[in-house]
Amino acid sequence: MATYAIGDVQGCYRVLRSLLRECGYDPCRDTLWFAGDLVNRGPASLDVLRFVADLGDRAHTVLGNHDLHLIASARGIRRIRARDTFRDVLEAPDGERLVDWLRHRSMIHRDPERRCIMVHAGIVPAWTIDDALVHGTELSRALRAPDHARLLSGMYGNEPDAWHDSLAGLDRLRFITNAFTRMRYCHRNGRLDFSETGPPGPQDSSLAPWFTLRDAAADGVRIVFGHWATLQVEGPLSRDLHVRHVDTGCVWGGSLTALRLEDDREFSVGCEGATLPMPR
Repeated sequence: MATYAIGDVQGCYRVLRSLLRECGYDPCRDTLWFAGDLVNRGPASLDVLRFVADLGDRAHTVLGNHDLHLIASARGIRRIRARDTFRDVLEAPDGERLVDWLRHRSMIHRDPERRCIMVHAGIVPAWTIDDALVHGTELSRALRAPDHARLLSGMYGNEPDAWHDSLAGLDRLRFITNAFTRMRYCHRNGRLDFSETGPPGPQDSSLAPWFTLRDAAADGVRIVFGHWATLQVEGPLSRDLHVRHVDTGCVWGGSLTALRLEDDREFSVGCEGATLPMPR
């Protein structure tokens, strides 16, 4: 039995199936972890959602920013943008069922046996792992609630950019959403920054990748995350860190990657067809 953590699929169904063949995935024995952004930008969001939903408890999926955008668009809260490619989901006879399935996915997945956590973007330096689990559950409950449209209507924006336990209402939920689905860099005082999306190097010295501001010994777990397609463009993330990054830029001209958690082996397949320019 093996567990594979897979980076942002973004609607690339054929690439996903090629990756599973490459790593020798056995649907009867193995488990798949998806690090968010199952949909959008690629050509087959509908096929990806159908495939992952049909896996049932053989898959664990956390939500990413593109997944939330699809849910908000399906509820009429966000306008579909020119580059969005999930109309196949919205127009499908089972589209509503799939959107509802997606809405009930988690923000954070924990495997105590493997001492491993999976999120889409990251865990803010101000939170312990236990804090992240509590706040992830808090956001998931709001997203699954009958009045979830209220959350979707208020979750967009960059403020507040710092965590305080006293945050309440939509401000609190907006920060939690941004932390789990949009974060890349933080200021060294812990404030979130959304102005930089490229690989570490040329940024202002006051900014740092979120994971460099965490204490690996205090965390006591390995954190698997996606979201940051440019992070490995100029070299692999150090294996000495207590984090593993699995978004290698599928649909952005890179590849789709699966990390086998049992032995830390990576499997990757390249994109096929037209790709988008790497986001900066």
